[in-house]
Amino acid sequence: ECNIQYALDPKTERYCIIEVNARLSRSSALASKATGYPLAYVAAKLSLGQDLVSIRNSVTGTTTACFEPSLDYCVVKMPRWDMRKFQRVDTRLGSGMKSVGEVMAIGRSFEEAMQKAVRMVRPGCRGLEGEDSKATCGDEREPADEALRRKLKVPTDERLYAVQAAFERGVPLETVHELTRIDRWFLSKMRRIARLRAALEATPDVGELDLRALRKVKRAGFSDDQVAAYTGCLPDRARRHRLSLGLKPVVKQIDTLGAEFPAQTNYLYMTYHGDASDVAPKDKGVMVLGCGAYCIGSSVEFDWSAVSCVRQVRASGYRAVVVNYNPETVSTDYDVSDRLYFEELSLERVLDIYEQEQAWGLVVSVGGQIPQNLAKPLHDRGARVLGTSPDDIDRAEDRHKFSAMLDDLGVDQPAWRELQSLGDAEAFADKVGYPVLVRPSFVLSGAAMRVATSHQELATFLGDAADVSPDHPVVVSKFIRHAKEIEFDAVCRDGVIMNYAISEHVENAGVHSGDATLVLPAQKLYVQTQKQVKRAATSIAKALRITGPVNIQFMARENEVKVIECNLRASRSFPFISKTMNCNFISLATRVMLGQNAKPFQISTHDIDYVCVKAAMFSFSRLRGADPITGVEMASTGEVACLGADVYEAYLLALEASCVRVPTKADADSGKTVLLSLNAAGTFAEEALKLSQLGFALVGSPGTTKALRSRGVPCDDIPDANGDDWAPAAVELLKSGDVCFCINVPSADKLNQVAEDPTAESNGYRLRTGAIAFGVGLTTNEKCAALLVESLCRKFSAAGS
Repeated sequence: ECNIQYALDPKTERYCIIEVNARLSRSSALASKATGYPLAYVAAKLSLGQDLVSIRNSVTGTTTACFEPSLDYCVVKMPRWDMRKFQRVDTRLGSGMKSVGEVMAIGRSFEEAMQKAVRMVRPGCRGLEGEDSKATCGDEREPADEALRRKLKVPTDERLYAVQAAFERGVPLETVHELTRIDRWFLSKMRRIARLRAALEATPDVGELDLRALRKVKRAGFSDDQVAAYTGCLPDRARRHRLSLGLKPVVKQIDTLGAEFPAQTNYLYMTYHGDASDVAPKDKGVMVLGCGAYCIGSSVEFDWSAVSCVRQVRASGYRAVVVNYNPETVSTDYDVSDRLYFEELSLERVLDIYEQEQAWGLVVSVGGQIPQNLAKPLHDRGARVLGTSPDDIDRAEDRHKFSAMLDDLGVDQPAWRELQSLGDAEAFADKVGYPVLVRPSFVLSGAAMRVATSHQELATFLGDAADVSPDHPVVVSKFIRHAKEIEFDAVCRDGVIMNYAISEHVENAGVHSGDATLVLPAQKLYVQTQKQVKRAATSIAKALRITGPVNIQFMARENEVKVIECNLRASRSFPFISKTMNCNFISLATRVMLGQNAKPFQISTHDIDYVCVKAAMFSFSRLRGADPITGVEMASTGEVACLGADVYEAYLLALEASCVRVPTKADADSGKTVLLSLNAAGTFAEEALKLSQLGFALVGSPGTTKALRSRGVPCDDIPDANGDDWAPAAVELLKSGDVCFCINVPSADKLNQVAEDPTAESNGYRLRTGAIAFGVGLTTNEKCAALLVESLCRKFSAAGS
């Protein structure tokens, strides 16, 4: 197989080849799943000497591979960006890839597929909207029309919505084409969506839409939420009106043949372009809702849980019906499930599929936060949600309800208060003392979660949290410094814990669990602390009547254990604990949710003679300008896990696996430099001395050098540094290639990606981004730096002996 990329001149139709990759490309999976033609499978058979005529298409099972796929539908692949999580990041798009995931939407018209794709990329979004997307917001001092022209002209992650806003404002198509150079055909389709929206907004009541009019907008991809919003009614009323007209979507197959020949595939999608479905419902169908697009906070770890669940569902004698739209996942492979819907994970579409399939039940707890947020709405509309009751899920997800429940149980937690007003929040912060943590409900990866250290930050962060989770309460709680964070993952049945695993974070609380370094079995937890964790988890499991997977996060300081949060779903650490302990926790949870007589695994951490360390993978090298620090909102895009005889060996292996350049003994023997800049350098003096004794030359920022020298640690000044503005000289030192590692620990108040003045580039910011730019190993956490130093000491000592 090969991938060829072309450049086409739209005026002359002259084309040229950009590049040829004689291998699988990232579009191979997309192309295979979009057409039903398994490229990698056919390529493997050809490499083994078979010819196209004799190779059967493994998707259809009835056709040969010697034909070009024929499509009677339209597929839109749309990337997912998460650049808004980072301050100072350059959001312009170019030849360097910046997306972290993608979606695949299928429809019988471009408009239908396009609007589906937008809802897939931005869960909670009604569809392709311009003015409502906030993409047109610019500097308050900039005229609105000028801001829109700039957003149209410069390709960014939000230009699509700026184009739609232009059409909603009535900007001529030619003007938009001149500014964007997007093909007129695509622009005409987007303009049609804007015109249909205007027509809906001119309709005084949804009841005035007849079958013909409503079918027209549904075929253009409008959701019930859009129809309701534009006609001024509730979504449930729009749905009832549609059903009263007998208007339902039909199920169509991706059969590679354009329906020219009989074929049976399990690749399915729903559309309003058609009168009859290609497939009929069957008995004992269990729907499993997938993870959606990969993004910061939701990656392959949730797909592993979904696939493990699907395999167990089929092994238990049920039909597995998967709903997912991510072509990068294993759960969307044709041979994993009995039926696969490439469809939205929205309330409207999941209900459509549930009713079409006449499903026995559905699983929402293995695909991350998107399916979890659908549990209560689905339950309220009559769907059978397997596992923990959606009412109990709501009690755990709602910050106010959960915190109140902990108070009733007598389980300790940081002081908290539900937001009523800014003044109330400020009064609470004054009472408990800054810093405080702002926590919205029903979110993943700590979205809009911030640590406020002043009234000014608190006001800003409360506004962000309200935007992210407008329908649910925002809780403000006391943030406790220097506390150890602990993960408790378990499988429960009827409120009783069957199996559990306790892992510890290397970093102190304040680093999101998705970015933290996890150690299993825990190495530095007191036995009494572990008992307190188990006792609190037992109370919570019983109170919430948990049946299925659960993740509870704790913090411990001076042997006092407090609960941070509870997720009644598979967490991103479930693959980590399952593979470390060689016991599939999701398989057990699935049997429990199906009501089978499952028996717990026989696990004893005392018998495990190895340690596993999970480290996060970051993409800062692709996000130009992003500050490579970690905080309470997740920033990593992947993870690795490595086994070792002890935590030190496993940690070094995990760092190397996550593409961090770790100093070697050769670096130490040749006197390579370790560059240090720590806010509290005195507490790192012991580790710095060890680095010097290993043979590394230490160079530090002015404050760090002064603190280390006063404690007897040899440390040189940065060559040619200019007083307080020492960053340019430090970057030149990084550029020279003499620095093998950089340790930069910001102020204890630097707990977010947010700065008071985003344009002010501090010395530390320039040092961190310089290390990323020149490929120098970097850590910004003192606990990780201390573990690294101890690990190097042990490794070099073993090598010397």
